[in-house]
Amino acid sequence: MLKAGIVGLPNVGKSTLFNALVANAQAQAANFPFCTIEPNIGIVSVPDVRLEKLGKISLSKELIPTRVEFVDIAGLVKGASKGEGLGNKFLANIREVDAIVHVVRCFKDDDVIHVSGSISPKRDAEIINLELCLADLTQIQKRRDRIKKQARSNDQTLIEDKLLERLESSLEAGNSIRQVNLSKEEIDIIKPLGLLTIKPIIYAQNLGEEDLAKGNSFSEEISKLAVEEGAQSVHISAQVEAELIDLREEEQIDYLKGLGVKEGGMKSLIKATYKLLGLRTYFTSGEKETRAWTIKEGMTAPQAAGVIHSDFEKGFIRAQTIQCEKLLEAGSIAEARSKGWLRSEGKEYIVNEGDVMEFLFNV
Repeated sequence: MLKAGIVGLPNVGKSTLFNALVANAQAQAANFPFCTIEPNIGIVSVPDVRLEKLGKISLSKELIPTRVEFVDIAGLVKGASKGEGLGNKFLANIREVDAIVHVVRCFKDDDVIHVSGSISPKRDAEIINLELCLADLTQIQKRRDRIKKQARSNDQTLIEDKLLERLESSLEAGNSIRQVNLSKEEIDIIKPLGLLTIKPIIYAQNLGEEDLAKGNSFSEEISKLAVEEGAQSVHISAQVEAELIDLREEEQIDYLKGLGVKEGGMKSLIKATYKLLGLRTYFTSGEKETRAWTIKEGMTAPQAAGVIHSDFEKGFIRAQTIQCEKLLEAGSIAEARSKGWLRSEGKEYIVNEGDVMEFLFNV
């Protein structure tokens, strides 16, 4: 399951956003710093209209969407990497996530206290990014010290130390590890360190409802920063998300349309996360259930089968495959088969977004 950590300065709307995303979460959204003492965790189903449509033509008894786990992490402050505020504890929580959702305040509200006394999105983002860089720098320096204390150095530790030296230089220059060109082998070497700035980041520009559609001068700062870093950014309004909770689907659509947007922030955020991480969705569908599965871009059919069960990958023979849109056009598997639209794909097949698959394998 994809796991995303929601971070940012205190009082930027993290907990309000978290509550709205998971609807029934119990995170406290009070107007003072550090109102989130323990990282709250909520699991959100990924909205996908294709799932329901496939379920109807397969007469499925159950629909099972993919899910994203959101972790609401308490507000970080300047000095968090050295233990200021509640820093050390929550930096540790960030190490467990696949992606970071960095909420940045892009709205004015005199009733909501700003920890720095004024609204400056770029400054706020840079405070958090600097603390993450400093935390990684400390982690790398500790690891290098341990390597140097080893009685014997071998080729592998020398390679690791040289890599860490390069990363250390980048961090000291104020650059994240995301901005360093690393090979797959190098990424594997540093993976045990749980470094923070290597994680993909999405800037969630928290706007007032009047600016949700087009943004404002504050959000433009963050959009520019995201482009410079090769990150993703989305417009979102924690307050609007909170309003949507109590509305029926038709009312939500009308409400969002009135604000000039096509979808809620949750959908935008999940889409951005999937894009950033290079994720794809494929489906299995039958009378028992229609289910969405998350895979990484470039996975072969056996690897996709392995997401269901490792035995499926080991004993893979072939996969009966059709694009979701073609199956919906046919109206049934039987009709798709009669039209010759079903394909038999082997071990080298790269699974596409929206494939509907049935696997044949040896037990």
